[in-house]
Amino acid sequence: MTDSRTRPTGSEPEFVSERFTVSDELDGARADAAVAAWTGLSRSAAAQLCTDDRVLFKGRPVAKSHRVETSETYAVDVPVPEDPTRIAPQHVADLQLVHVTPSYVVVDKPAGVAAHPSPGWKGPTVVGALAGAGVSISTSGAPERQGIVHRLDVGTSGLMVVARDENAYTVLKRAFKERTVTKVYHTVVQGIPDPLKGTIDAPIGRHPGHEWRFAVLEDGRDSITHYEVLEAFGRASLVEVHLETGRTHQIRVHFSALKHACAGDLTYGADPALSAGLGLTRQWLHAKKLGFAHPETGEHVEYESAYPADLAFAVETLREGGPQL
Repeated sequence: MTDSRTRPTGSEPEFVSERFTVSDELDGARADAAVAAWTGLSRSAAAQLCTDDRVLFKGRPVAKSHRVETSETYAVDVPVPEDPTRIAPQHVADLQLVHVTPSYVVVDKPAGVAAHPSPGWKGPTVVGALAGAGVSISTSGAPERQGIVHRLDVGTSGLMVVARDENAYTVLKRAFKERTVTKVYHTVVQGIPDPLKGTIDAPIGRHPGHEWRFAVLEDGRDSITHYEVLEAFGRASLVEVHLETGRTHQIRVHFSALKHACAGDLTYGADPALSAGLGLTRQWLHAKKLGFAHPETGEHVEYESAYPADLAFAVETLREGGPQL
């Protein structure tokens, strides 16, 4: 087989033309079955290539029911597998550029947006949104994570800083590693934590029974969360959280371990009825404040984000005595 051309078609799949010769084993097979055998595609995907005139014999399209014969040669436009780490410029309507400088950009990330591309994630990303907005970022870091010095969960909203040049990437990355960054989150947790102000010091590691979850584990990584209840509603509490460390799912795991799961966080044990009553389709968790030393001047800068509509609605519902379960 030989590659003869690649046809980019904007946001549609790219194809590469390959030539296949029918073997004795495929003699008399339907065209869609032969294409599936040659390319490794599913039978339905192979049939679609026939329907789209992407399977040719002697320069003419063949139907999916066409029977192939030994020694015949067919040209097939084979779709190029999508690179899960490719950064595609995109428009993300609710993502706000809070502050743009030559060295960094602070964004207010809505829920449903990942920090960067990753295998299995098909939705919007912060780096894709910045590319779509024409905001260049640092080339440091892995290709799909260039400029990313910290992350927020897909379901968590709020402030993120992204490096725009190499110096800022180095300085900010070090600041997060050395824990000199101010990270303040607000969350609504179920029930009322006791005491109302305290520190959760419990190591976190990957859950032994669930690939995408984390848990408090004796041999986990050092994880420290400081919290203070701002408002207690009986059924739930609005809590301010200061992170000393920044482990994946740290706030969600720590409060779940205390039996005070973040409202709406069904992954970590939230009550589905309360979540529905508050109108939540994700965890009530928001990166409220972010402060750090300016990479160029060293001056402390700080940014703050208002609650998005879904989180604000949940808090107002609690303040008004709801929900009625």
